Amino acid sequence: MLDKILLTISIVLYAIAVPYLEINDTHVFNPDWVAHAKLHEVWQLITNSSLGAVALWLTWVSPDGRGKASVIALLITGGFLAAYAMQGLYGGSMVHPDGTEKTAFGINVGVIGFGWVFVSSVFTLVRSGRQDVVRKAI
Repeated sequence: MLDKILLTISIVLYAIAVPYLEINDTHVFNPDWVAHAKLHEVWQLITNSSLGAVALWLTWVSPDGRGKASVIALLITGGFLAAYAMQGLYGGSMVHPDGTEKTAFGINVGVIGFGWVFVSSVFTLVRSGRQDVVRKAI
């Protein structure tokens, strides 16, 4: 049950909280963004939310689906963490147009949140693998 709760919290973060935070004038409706960048942003939000719906189904309905749901979370949040790490290579930034950045303890909140999701997803993936081994042995 702990795995299902951790996965559900993780899914809510990337599939619901992120779109809520980005469908506004700092992202999707930002007048300074070129139309092509806006299209990619909306595409990413729809894709991640759709994958989140699949991951919720895998978590709560599909037998043995927690491992697959964990992999989805790892791909989505790992992609963000990789983009954050490489932002200097392509001119990316988590700083908003007004010069502010959402941080806690000097660390970007996206890195904190998605870092937690990434680590908890590794935890649930490892646990689901161990449970599969135990089931096959019985």
